[in-house]
Amino acid sequence: MAHIVEDSRMVRLTIPAKPEYVTLSRLALTGLAGVLALPDDTLADLKLALTEACSNSVRHAYGDADGRVQISFQLSEDRLVVEVSDDGAGFDPGANTRNGEQADDLTEGGLGIAIIRSIADELEIVAQEHGRGSRLRFVKLL
Repeated sequence: MAHIVEDSRMVRLTIPAKPEYVTLSRLALTGLAGVLALPDDTLADLKLALTEACSNSVRHAYGDADGRVQISFQLSEDRLVVEVSDDGAGFDPGANTRNGEQADDLTEGGLGIAIIRSIADELEIVAQEHGRGSRLRFVKLL
């Protein structure tokens, strides 16, 4: 029987779903960049992708109601996995497609998913159970 030991570390952060708190997620990522010894350009790209992911939850998940955005960073020797989730209104990532791309990618102010897709090596967007919330997960190979 094989026993696999995964060499990874997990950091979790929960912020209020308000624009002024998105900066905290960027600060956490900046701190982790030192642990990973990320090049400055890679860190800048990851901060942009993270900002877009968090901003999507802040803008769309709760409307005018209060809510929270959960962010997790999983650090491994060869990758960084970032997951941003909320318990808000949720959405169907496959519902609004145009030529295989999210329709929101093509509208003004809706380039977030396209930006993340261009930066990340993997991207997954999932609507949570019962139509409440969404989860965006991206992976950057190091």
